[in-house]
Amino acid sequence: MSDIPTSPREYRQQSAWVSGVGYLIFFSRWLQAPLYLGLIVAQLVYVVVFMVELWHLAEIVFVDLFDGGEIHIEESFIMLSVLALIDVVMIANLLIMVIIGGYETFVSKIKIEGHPDQPEWLSHVNANVLKVKLAMAIIGISSIHLLKTFIEVGDLGSTSPSADSVTGDVYTWDGVLWQVVIHMVFIVSAIALAWIDKISQTHPAVTKALEMHAAQGPENAEKTPVSA
Repeated sequence: MSDIPTSPREYRQQSAWVSGVGYLIFFSRWLQAPLYLGLIVAQLVYVVVFMVELWHLAEIVFVDLFDGGEIHIEESFIMLSVLALIDVVMIANLLIMVIIGGYETFVSKIKIEGHPDQPEWLSHVNANVLKVKLAMAIIGISSIHLLKTFIEVGDLGSTSPSADSVTGDVYTWDGVLWQVVIHMVFIVSAIALAWIDKISQTHPAVTKALEMHAAQGPENAEKTPVSA
């Protein structure tokens, strides 16, 4: 077996031009900052949409309540309206994760250590954790849309909107089936991302043992077993 050098390989120092190109590429990460600021504006739009939908629901309920003293609105209509509000909230949560997590991962660190409102997941956020959390948020949003479909599934198979339909939407077997299939694809994708994140993390004890073996050299490393 040939001798393998244990000392790190020495490289020639980079020229000023090469270092400048590297710093320019590294500085280009700030080009993403306007994108996250734009997402903050999009979140503001969702706040306006939420307040408008909430006001519309409250107006319908109070007008119906004061018109005869009884509420004649179907429970399914109120449920669908509340689900629409929850849908807006979950999309806003998704935006928050993308804005904070993406900025922290790809642009610059946010110095909020010790802040009482610091998100728990922000302390160990990375690209893999962010992808898993985004996948879970997408599953939640898909679940809301699927639940809204199940509430209206009473007119499944009809060829035209019925008078009793809450939303006036027409549902077919193929449409509902594809919604379920797409939802299951989201779930499988999230499981796959979580599994990939798990297997990509090396056990700390194994990493330390491998570093010790590399420091001992090939002769001693062959005699010392690696244990997790």
